[in-house]
Amino acid sequence: MRILRCAGDERKLFFVSITGSARHNRRVIGAFLNALGILLGALFGLAWREPLALPTQKFLQSALGAFTVFFGLRLVWENVNGLSAAGLKQLLTAALAVLLGHLLGKILGLQKMSNRLGRHASERLASAQLQLPARPASGLLAASILFCAAPLGIVGAVTDGLGGYFFPLALKAVMDGLAMTSFVKLFRWPVALAALPVFLFLNGLTFAAQAGARLWLTSPALLQSVNLTGGFVLCTMALVILGVRRVELANFLPALVMAPLLTRLFT
Repeated sequence: MRILRCAGDERKLFFVSITGSARHNRRVIGAFLNALGILLGALFGLAWREPLALPTQKFLQSALGAFTVFFGLRLVWENVNGLSAAGLKQLLTAALAVLLGHLLGKILGLQKMSNRLGRHASERLASAQLQLPARPASGLLAASILFCAAPLGIVGAVTDGLGGYFFPLALKAVMDGLAMTSFVKLFRWPVALAALPVFLFLNGLTFAAQAGARLWLTSPALLQSVNLTGGFVLCTMALVILGVRRVELANFLPALVMAPLLTRLFT
C-alpha cells in the first residue's frame, strides 16, 4: 500500500510503507471543480423535478462530513514531520495558531460579517419564495454570495494554491451542486451563472496564495504550518456539516496567517 506524500520521503507506520511525491507542481484545479459542481447541480435540478428524499439528504450529509474529516486529517499527516519531537512541535504550533486565530477572528468580527452576508442572501431567497415567479437576478446574487463567502472555499483555495491540495474545493463543489439543485427550481437556469463569479473569486484566492507562498513562505516549514492549520480547520468544519454543533467558522480563518508567524517565531 503506497500513499503519495513528499518526494524522496518514505515512512513506515504499522508495517505500511508511505511514499510521497512532490505536490507543488500539480496544477491548481479546485476553483474549476467548484464551478463545474455548480453547473452539474443546476443541470441535475432542471432534469430532476422532485427534490432529493430525506434519507438521501441525510446520507449525503454524513458522507460529506466524513470526507471532510478524512481530507483534513490527510492534510495534517502529509505535512507533519513524522512521529517525533519535531512533528509534535509542529502540531502544537498549529493548534496554538488555531486558538489565536479564532481569538483574532472574534476581535475582527469575521463571523459577524459572514452572518450579515448570509442573512442578506437568505432574505433574498425568502422574498423570492413569496413572490413567484422569482427574479433570476435575485437568485444569482444570493447564490454568488453564499458560495463565495463559505469559509470552506477560502481554506480550500489556500491549500490548493500552496500545494495543489484541491480536495476541500472538490467537497465544496458537491455541497454547492446540491444547493444549486434547489436554486434552479426556484430561479430557473440563469442562477447557474453563479459558477462564473465563484470561479473568478476562488481562482483569484488560489493564485494569491501561490504568489504569497513564493514571496513570504520561503521555507518548507512555513508552508507545512499553513497546511497543518488548514487541516485542523477542515476537521472543525466537519462538525457543522454533520450538524454536531454550531461553530464560528469564519473566525478560524486568521489561523492560516498566524501559523507561519508562530513557526517563524519558534524557530
